[in-house]
Amino acid sequence: MAPPILILRDIDLTFGGTPLLEEAELSVLERDRICLVGRNGSGKSTLLKIAAGLIEPDNGEVFLQPGITVRYLPQEPDFAGFENTLSYAEAGLAPGDDPYRAAYLLEQLGLSGKEDPSQLSGGEARRAALARVLAPEPDIILLDEPTNHLDVEAIEWLESELKSIRSALVIISHDRRFLENLSQTTVWLSLGATRRLDQGFQSFEAWRDEVLEQEELDRHKLDRKIVREEHWLRYGVTARRKRNVRRLNTLHNLRQQRREQRVENGTVKMAATEARSSGKLVFEAEGISKTYDERPIVKNFSTRVLRGDRVGFVGPNGAGKTTLLKMLTGELAPDEGSVRSGAKLEMVSLDQGRESLNPNWSLSDALTGGGSDMVFIGDQSRHVVSYMKDFLFQPEQAPTVVSALSGGERGRLMLARAFARPSNLLILDEPTNDLDLETLDLLQELIADYNGTVLLVSHDRDFLDRIVTSTIAPEKDGQGNGEWIEYAGGYTDMLAQRKGESAIAPVKPKAAKAKKSSGTKQQTKSKMSFKDKHALETLPGQIAELQDEIVKIQGQMADLDFYARDPEGFEKAAAALTAAETELAISEERWLELEMEREELGS
Repeated sequence: MAPPILILRDIDLTFGGTPLLEEAELSVLERDRICLVGRNGSGKSTLLKIAAGLIEPDNGEVFLQPGITVRYLPQEPDFAGFENTLSYAEAGLAPGDDPYRAAYLLEQLGLSGKEDPSQLSGGEARRAALARVLAPEPDIILLDEPTNHLDVEAIEWLESELKSIRSALVIISHDRRFLENLSQTTVWLSLGATRRLDQGFQSFEAWRDEVLEQEELDRHKLDRKIVREEHWLRYGVTARRKRNVRRLNTLHNLRQQRREQRVENGTVKMAATEARSSGKLVFEAEGISKTYDERPIVKNFSTRVLRGDRVGFVGPNGAGKTTLLKMLTGELAPDEGSVRSGAKLEMVSLDQGRESLNPNWSLSDALTGGGSDMVFIGDQSRHVVSYMKDFLFQPEQAPTVVSALSGGERGRLMLARAFARPSNLLILDEPTNDLDLETLDLLQELIADYNGTVLLVSHDRDFLDRIVTSTIAPEKDGQGNGEWIEYAGGYTDMLAQRKGESAIAPVKPKAAKAKKSSGTKQQTKSKMSFKDKHALETLPGQIAELQDEIVKIQGQMADLDFYARDPEGFEKAAAALTAAETELAISEERWLELEMEREELGS
């Protein structure tokens, strides 16, 4: 086997208090495909910067084989001093490199090279930075979150390009699908130390869980050994008589070993505060269109979103995902068509730019609104420090200003703010940006358990496959004509349907249910009966009364002493709750059928 071309050995680094890296190691062979994984704040980016020669470790050895070239992709590239994106990309070239490759890569990534760096969007900046790193075709490429701000098409192009090049790769990414498709080796950074698995990311999580289970077992064994030694010291005859110094030292060493064992801070504890249920219908769009500067963004799009749906929005940057979402939620009026919202919607949004966060807020004020130490979660109040801990913030971070938080910490703060508010509709615009894999898992579980409706804009293919029940995407090869289609299932299902490989058909735009009946009278029916009209007018009031009754009964049953005080009354309340919920479901379904019939008849 050829020797490594890059070696990091026994790397130590401390910024202030707890060591960030302790005897961390990384070795890279020619054409390696390594993914570097770990929690936000574990030191992944720092280790990559040490490998790139940008940071000096406190201790340890960094060896780069002579003649080996390295290029590093930072999370936030610096464009200062460059006139346009082409000059920035060409600055990464060395003598002897292909002078035209930078321009070629920019073109492949959808840039002309004439863009002003000060005017670039997040996605355009990432594309220009990728062109600069890939253009020299170096021996080693170090990539820190290369898929951030890229749309799915760009991510898939990047995958293909990285598979074809001869460079060794070390990749940090939260995109599971990206890591699974590229990695052949996994390096796990946890508690300052690295562990290596000679398999790709697809094998990592099962292996990690086994390691953690074994460590927990080892800690338990150590704790039991400490208990035995303490028992001996207190009750052993020899201990009472002369205190065996050797065993006493053993106990002290065990305690010291236990204190020095570093453990993770825990996991994010997410729970969305749910409002009362919305109506059966959440949104219904009929033939909506939107045009900007004579360019159709959305054209004649129709859909119906019902309570409990999880709808994903995908497409290239600039295709109109956010515009379509804003029209559905009523934030933006369509040029043509109409959107009808259901009853009792309580919406909470998570914006991708974290723009609702004031950079001058403290972490505590961002959660409480300022002037208080309490966070109100629905009808409950909690101390802000306790709530912070649920999202992996330490108590000493309470006065930290938002501008000083990392991208991952700002993401967790946005989640903490969003989930403290009562809602039955979650609008999530790129919620996976900057979140580590463990937090993504917990966010997925939260959405799965959420009783309301979720509208999700994301470029994370794996996250979409795990979450959504339908996917709305621009028409394939639509050339920006504003046509959007809704597909059943997640991102992979959408691809299969486009290729004709799945029996699942795209969701019909109108999705109206035809009533099953026969006879000429039904076929020639031109208007609703008086009975149906009356039901359509009175059902909303009945639905509201049933919802109020359900809330009232639920409040009674929430009393912990109710059953002990009145078992018979508790059983009656439970039966009444079941009956009310059943009647509510029937009433909502009946109202929806009548409303659809009214629209079809135009009455």
